[in-house]
Amino acid sequence: MAPHTPKEEGPQPPPPITPGGTYSIQTVSVGCKLYIRRPGPDGQEEERLAEILSIRDKPTSTYGTRAVKKEEPQRPEDRLEFFVHWDQFNKRLDDWVPGSRLVLSRDLEWPRPKATPAPKKIQGKKTPAKKSQQSLLKRAATANALAVAGDPGTPTPGTPGPSAPASARASPSPAPSVLGQKRKTMHEEDEEEEEDLDADAEGEMDVDGEGEVLDLEGAEPSQAPQHLSAFSKEQEIEKLRTSGSMTQSISEIARVKNLNRLQIGKHEVDAWYFSPYPQEYAHLPVLYLCEFCLSYFGSQFMLSRHRKRCNLLHPPGNEIYRHEDISFYELDGKRQLTYCRNLSLLSKCFLDHKTLYYDVTPFLYYVMCQRDSTGCHMVGYFSKEKESADNYNVACILTLPQHQRHGYGKLLIEFSYELSKKEGKLGSPEKPLSDLGLLGYRAYWAETIIDLLMNTTEEISIDDIAQRTSITHADVMNTCTTLQLFKHYKGQHVISLPEAVQERYRKAKEKRKRRIHPECLLWKPPVFSRDQLRFGW
Repeated sequence: MAPHTPKEEGPQPPPPITPGGTYSIQTVSVGCKLYIRRPGPDGQEEERLAEILSIRDKPTSTYGTRAVKKEEPQRPEDRLEFFVHWDQFNKRLDDWVPGSRLVLSRDLEWPRPKATPAPKKIQGKKTPAKKSQQSLLKRAATANALAVAGDPGTPTPGTPGPSAPASARASPSPAPSVLGQKRKTMHEEDEEEEEDLDADAEGEMDVDGEGEVLDLEGAEPSQAPQHLSAFSKEQEIEKLRTSGSMTQSISEIARVKNLNRLQIGKHEVDAWYFSPYPQEYAHLPVLYLCEFCLSYFGSQFMLSRHRKRCNLLHPPGNEIYRHEDISFYELDGKRQLTYCRNLSLLSKCFLDHKTLYYDVTPFLYYVMCQRDSTGCHMVGYFSKEKESADNYNVACILTLPQHQRHGYGKLLIEFSYELSKKEGKLGSPEKPLSDLGLLGYRAYWAETIIDLLMNTTEEISIDDIAQRTSITHADVMNTCTTLQLFKHYKGQHVISLPEAVQERYRKAKEKRKRRIHPECLLWKPPVFSRDQLRFGW
């Protein structure tokens, strides 16, 4: 084989720029960067650079038709909507903007042209499609030759058997088409045999192989069936993006939000990320959710009709903790299947890294609610695997946006570690954490470790801290290193609390009002049999 030539890495050319005023709104395409007006922090509009991620006509939804008719676009450019990512802003602020907010008087930056590597000129090599096709044709020809030389009554993939009609037996076999191909040299045949072995070893023949052998009789051998990768990637992504498919490969699809706002109880919140709700609910002005069973509806009337039949006033699970107005409910993803799926769809609106929507059976869900006279209203939740090989005590954790910045996130984290203490295990959250989740965990670890050190008089080691708090050794080490608690004293490392760290701890403790009271937790670690851990559909 020819030696592999490394890609030449050089300075990338600057992106093409079109001066402002020389282009129209129809010129703007996906990947372009231009300035767009958006509400500023002081209430006035500002012009900020943004990247175009998707373009669509102003949508009309089955449930939002009346609302859309009331808001007819005043200007022709508002018939188009652009999904944009604001430069140097978090992804959760990405949004659909009407065409009238594009600043066409400023420069338009086109995407950088992709560097296309020069085609390699290698003698005697074929493309993968031709290689696969010729390999199959050669095998079919060999099989036909063996059939002719051997028992004529034995049917082969290329020839009809004795039970076939005379017209079928008289049809030309694929052997002439193989013989009619260009004669190959010995060098080329040797290389083809090596390529055939490589193809078989890599498993590239299973999908297309049968189709090509079956097409030998009716189609020309030179027309190989189209490979799956030849289909338009953009069309497939657009189809998945609009149809709400429960896909696991969301790295590109999830760049474009399909929901605008959600109404949950008396709160109305903006969706942050893509969530695979069904197509008919996408791009509605508001998606209405029942705050007790989390079912979703396209209009307020449908939700009110559902509430007359829905008799749930709390999550459909066992209440395992109650203190003041806070309750925790434990749900099994296999028993409360519909609720847990709805919960996963809702949480995907606010978690960018979440990938599981329908496969909820391997998880337990712990939902935190705030009680009042009308019922138990969900504040947040976390899920954990029934059996975790890595001893994760949290798989996914979320506080709903309307309840954030009230200390509920630390309450959820503290509750997860109380469960770990009951189990007698050390626990850590599953990675990767979201940006807000990482901040919450770092704050909890720091506060818990400092609280233990402040209230302990004897010498304490890393292992003692881990056993008393159920925080893993790695998380304890990272937190102590970040807080600079390790000091070198008389040839060994000791843990000491600087005055600044103690002062920060006192201020944080004064602000924190809610805590988990272990005596209010009535729970035993569930034990699952082997049959219960078989997560089949």
